[in-house]
Amino acid sequence: MSHPDYRLNLRPLGTPRGASSLAGPRGVGASPGDKMSKSKTIRGKKKSIFETYLSKEDVSEGLKRGTLIQGVLRINPKKFHEAFIPSPDGDRDIFIDGVVARNRALNGDLVVVNLLPEEQWKVIKPESNDKETEGAYESDLPEELCGSHLLQQSPKGYNDSPDVIIEAQFDDSDSEDGHGNTQNALVDGVKKLSVCVHEKGKEDAGAPVTKDENTFMSQDTRALPEKSLQRSAKVVYILEKKHSRAATGFLKLLADKNSELFRKYALFSPSDHRVPRIYVPLKDCPQDFVTRPKDYANTLFICRIVDWKEDSNFALGQLAKSLGQAGEIEPETEGILTEYGVDFSDFSSEVLECLPQGLPWTIPPEEFSKRRDLRKDCVFTIDPSTARDLDDALSCKPVADGNFEVGVHIADVSYFVPEGSSLDKVAAERATSVYLVQKVVPMLPRLLCEELCSLNPMTDKLTFSVIWTLTPKGKILSEWFGQTIIRSCTKLSYEHAQSMIEGPTRKIPEKELPPVSPEHTSEEVHRAVLNLHGIAKELRQQRFVDGALRLDQLKLAFTLDHETGLPQGCHIYEYRDSNKLVEEFMLLANMAVARKIYCTFPERALLRRHPPPQTKMLNDLVEFCDQMGLPMDFSSAGALNKSLMETFGDDKYSLARKEVLTNMCSRPMQMALYFCSGVLQDQTQFRHYALNVPLYTHFTSPIRRFADVLVHRLLAATLGYRELPDVEPDALQKQADHCNDRRMASKRVQELSTSLFFAILVKESGPLESEAMVMGVLNQAFDVLVLRYGVQKRIYCNALPLRSYRFQKVGKKPELTLVWEPEDAEQGPAQQVVSIFSLVEVVLRAEATALKYSAILKRPGTEGLLDWQDEQGSRDLEEEQD
Repeated sequence: MSHPDYRLNLRPLGTPRGASSLAGPRGVGASPGDKMSKSKTIRGKKKSIFETYLSKEDVSEGLKRGTLIQGVLRINPKKFHEAFIPSPDGDRDIFIDGVVARNRALNGDLVVVNLLPEEQWKVIKPESNDKETEGAYESDLPEELCGSHLLQQSPKGYNDSPDVIIEAQFDDSDSEDGHGNTQNALVDGVKKLSVCVHEKGKEDAGAPVTKDENTFMSQDTRALPEKSLQRSAKVVYILEKKHSRAATGFLKLLADKNSELFRKYALFSPSDHRVPRIYVPLKDCPQDFVTRPKDYANTLFICRIVDWKEDSNFALGQLAKSLGQAGEIEPETEGILTEYGVDFSDFSSEVLECLPQGLPWTIPPEEFSKRRDLRKDCVFTIDPSTARDLDDALSCKPVADGNFEVGVHIADVSYFVPEGSSLDKVAAERATSVYLVQKVVPMLPRLLCEELCSLNPMTDKLTFSVIWTLTPKGKILSEWFGQTIIRSCTKLSYEHAQSMIEGPTRKIPEKELPPVSPEHTSEEVHRAVLNLHGIAKELRQQRFVDGALRLDQLKLAFTLDHETGLPQGCHIYEYRDSNKLVEEFMLLANMAVARKIYCTFPERALLRRHPPPQTKMLNDLVEFCDQMGLPMDFSSAGALNKSLMETFGDDKYSLARKEVLTNMCSRPMQMALYFCSGVLQDQTQFRHYALNVPLYTHFTSPIRRFADVLVHRLLAATLGYRELPDVEPDALQKQADHCNDRRMASKRVQELSTSLFFAILVKESGPLESEAMVMGVLNQAFDVLVLRYGVQKRIYCNALPLRSYRFQKVGKKPELTLVWEPEDAEQGPAQQVVSIFSLVEVVLRAEATALKYSAILKRPGTEGLLDWQDEQGSRDLEEEQD
């Protein structure tokens, strides 16, 4: 689905004569005016730069015959001339070299490619350490792998305290992707496994390198002769323009003042180098831009591409709006949202008319006769302290024989979102709420998110429940699904629930707890939390025995200044037993609903699958671990989880190594995907790799995920509350695809928001110091995981005060020897060896450019470094050993 032009009021523009092949790719070749006279003489016969796209019929035929291949285009953010699509057989990515071969496709587009003849394939030389032979992966971990934390916001003025702690909220608390977090968030560009595989006898890399010889070669693993070719291709068709065609960036005047173009166009230079430079009509630009261009040097604009002709290196675009000063939170945030096609406009009056008008709204009497009334039960919510959209509530009461009746109660959002209404359409289009560090862009109007649907305490609410009879060990004895009415007795935060778990016999003073409704007592809630915790521990243990995987990575939470909204500080978010408790029951409910809807509607179920890791990248990782002497078993999700748990001790060095390896293990992992069961023929593909279960879906977060609303409708049809939604499997698959696209965009936006706030923190509070662990060693640079903040950075040797440095292989392990310039004349030069898993000390400092920061290595023996496990980090990491 291509993204609508939210808020931008754009109209297509005709291409002016002469706006054509006037410059090479970014930073290369002529300026736009240089060839003006030539192009005028040829009039309309200008030489094409890009190939004409194939016809739809040829594409369809080629895909059927297997002569063409389709895939999502990924452009390397660090080397924008390199692009990739995944290989259908899971082997090494297919390489697309240069802007011309990319044929006007943008990052994320679904493209069709034609393989080039073998003699034009990319040669991967073993000695080149070419690390970028795999595509530019951004973090693709499904949240089920990682605990799925969203940074949940507290809107301005919501707390009376001077500072607002922004905490991680679980994206459903169902860490279905086995994965603790979205904190590849701060992945700085492309991070690859840095494994140098040189052939024997090629130890020529050992000569000292002085600073001016920088060829910055990266490196890769598959350096064997028979694997030295990478299939290469060119784009012949764009099946779906998934990229929003919007970009943020800066305006510049064209270089040649005498050209005809200069009088009509300005040059828009996108901040994201994966997007081409764009001609924009001067009439769209500020009135005084031509006379005072320097006044706008730091102004961020949004531009949307409206055309890109075959005969032009540059796209043609329209300036949509000026955002404000680069480096400021709100302009940068609006830019991020627009680039990723997030609709953050106000809901239209037509949409708001779909909501109940007579407020305060009360439950209609007929609902009481249709639903099971649970208002007298002890039901409560557990959420981040700042959460306002409360999707889920829990209950737990002892029954005969020492067992428990446990309920998961989910807001009945589908009751308020009539199928086919304007509200339904806009929610389907948005598909997910988007969580930024400082605010939420909601999927549904706030009246629904925060009031009518939100399971706020001491008010009657419509819910959809799954209720089990469970043994204390978590064995399911019976299972019931149905529409219900609840009245939550209290709104617990994760901290409240954690204090109950940590003090099982302590009477918690009233002032430390939120208000509890008079029908129930805080002791009753405490007992229920302890019982749920006991069952959750058993469920969790059994899941890992049964072969589930979790990859917990470091996640950042920020403290924001209440007045300015600027970050005051940050800490690694702690994932504790109270989070795990909620997660286990959400997973249990999602799995139960998946089984139920699939059994009833095997052709129409909306499910969620998680494919196994990419073969090629997994093989690289296996080889890397062998080289490093790490006894890791990658044969299954469970085997990998066991290896991660057992390979490392709990001293500081071992925990840091585990962080690095966890980070590396996340790279081959694929995205979890919604799909319609009737469209996928092979049932083995339904499986969820990280959870290691045959069927899974999303049911527990309908306020902020449209997929869950669709699942609620299916479950209601399963139970006879309504007719089966009139959607053919192919149409449901289209909705699933759109949910996948928007979920991915939302994840990227969340990561970029975290990156933005961290970069501002470095600028405002830096330089910041931390220990770091080396993740990869290149010829003239090395990658580190900065342990205190969970960010990855590349450190370049030529940015350090070194006398020389030398790259060599010791056995199979790459190593850099750094020779530091002495600080004073009496001292000799200090030597430092950097290899994978070395602990080093780094300083993060802001650069002059807006919101860029770099990492530099501290000279060995320099005083004054903080231990990365001070403050919040230590408990978080140690807890993962439980």
